[in-house]
Amino acid sequence: MKKIEAIIQPFKLDGVKEALKSIGIDGMTITDVRGHGRQKGHKEVYRGQEYNVDLLPKVKVELVVAAERAEEIVTTIIAAARTGKIGDGKIFVYDVQQAIRIRNDDRGESAI
Repeated sequence: MKKIEAIIQPFKLDGVKEALKSIGIDGMTITDVRGHGRQKGHKEVYRGQEYNVDLLPKVKVELVVAAERAEEIVTTIIAAARTGKIGDGKIFVYDVQQAIRIRNDDRGESAI
């Protein structure tokens, strides 16, 4: 099993959810997060004062999937989230040793 974490632009969330749904992926966890990468934020002017906005709003999408579907899912997320501009985000893929469904003690891939 693999855990996929995708940090994406908030306005791309609906497109990513629809793209994942179209390939049969329903279960995911969505979290509003803030951060920055290489762009280090940007400057904004508010009431005549210039402010450095260094923690930009992002959305984190987390999924645990069967290992054989991981690459397909990563490719789908990239296609749906890409704008081609700085700040599109990142995807991280981790190995998952065990998954357990609390309700009935299902384990492994049957728990996801």
